[in-house]
Amino acid sequence: MRITIATRISLPEPSAASFRLDALARYLVEAGDSVTMLTVRPPKGVAETPLPYRVSRFPVLRDRSGYVRGYLQYLSFDIPLAFRLLFHRRPDAVIVEPPPTSACVTALVCRLRRIPFFPYAADVWSDASEGTSAGGAVVRVVRGMERWAWNGARGVFSVNDGVTARVSEIADRAVVETVGNGVDDDVFNPDGPRRDDGRYVIYTGTASEWQGADVFVRAMAELRDEIPDARLVFLGQGSAWPELRELAESTGARVDFVPSVPAAEAATWLRGARASLASMRPGAGYDFAYPTKVFASWATGTPVVYAGPGPAGDTLRSEPMLGAAVPFDASAAAAAIREALAASPEPRPEVAAWAGEHVTLRGVAARVREFMTRRLAAGAQRGGKKRAA
Repeated sequence: MRITIATRISLPEPSAASFRLDALARYLVEAGDSVTMLTVRPPKGVAETPLPYRVSRFPVLRDRSGYVRGYLQYLSFDIPLAFRLLFHRRPDAVIVEPPPTSACVTALVCRLRRIPFFPYAADVWSDASEGTSAGGAVVRVVRGMERWAWNGARGVFSVNDGVTARVSEIADRAVVETVGNGVDDDVFNPDGPRRDDGRYVIYTGTASEWQGADVFVRAMAELRDEIPDARLVFLGQGSAWPELRELAESTGARVDFVPSVPAAEAATWLRGARASLASMRPGAGYDFAYPTKVFASWATGTPVVYAGPGPAGDTLRSEPMLGAAVPFDASAAAAAIREALAASPEPRPEVAAWAGEHVTLRGVAARVREFMTRRLAAGAQRGGKKRAA
């Protein structure tokens, strides 16, 4: 097959989507497919590395933190994307990563050119918008874009059963497949170097308002006098960082903020942590989400402390060796962090072994290709019947 992937974020810029799409592209190439990724130029100072698939990059606007996030930033990718897809050599299928604006642009061009397309539902953006300060009109517009793109797609890839159910509710004509989510265990594993920076817990990746990472800052404030050498490290980026900095300063919590680093370096931070942290704010309309940061932690052999609702907590309750699930409460989080800080700093091989069996990106990529092949074959059969008639 000849496959085009449209995404506003990709390697070498570290993110869950970058790793997932890179693993998918590599798997498709290994399976004999031709892959072209339509994406953006990396941030200044981030060097590109050779990849086994074709990458077409275009300039893009970024916010102050260097991230492609915001209305103007999305438009700076989506408008050129429309022309890039319009004049791009015809592929057998297009895979498009969120935001919904990119899915809509892809849907419009692919309908004009009669090309099957597959949106990736890694998130349900309209539900996430409800959990922020976005107005009702914005939520309705985003939901309308999602519905239109998903209903018109040949198929939709979903990262977990909760997202699948929600996509099916919003877009009743969509054909949705739960392909899962995971981590690149070639990078995130327990065997590499680890940081030796004392006792710390770590929150990796994006910290947005609806995730509620402030619960961990408040937890560290409670532990400040009891465990004065312990600290919380935020590694990555996020729209909540300014508020988290202010909260840390006002409470006296010992918190460090480290900008995004390459995946291999992030793995060293995870290996050295006593636990990694993840959360989901209750009432944000996003209780079905499964933060991908927990997969990277488990793959390095580092347990997770998870606060709030969602399927990640269900996994931790059924597999207690992977860490602890607590209510979205600072005192409950502090108790779990206290226990993690008292444990051995060495990675736990049984945690990494579980991750290798259950949450690898290669397995996800195999399920994506199988579903896509099946849906393309079904469409070809329908087209043949119509021509015969």
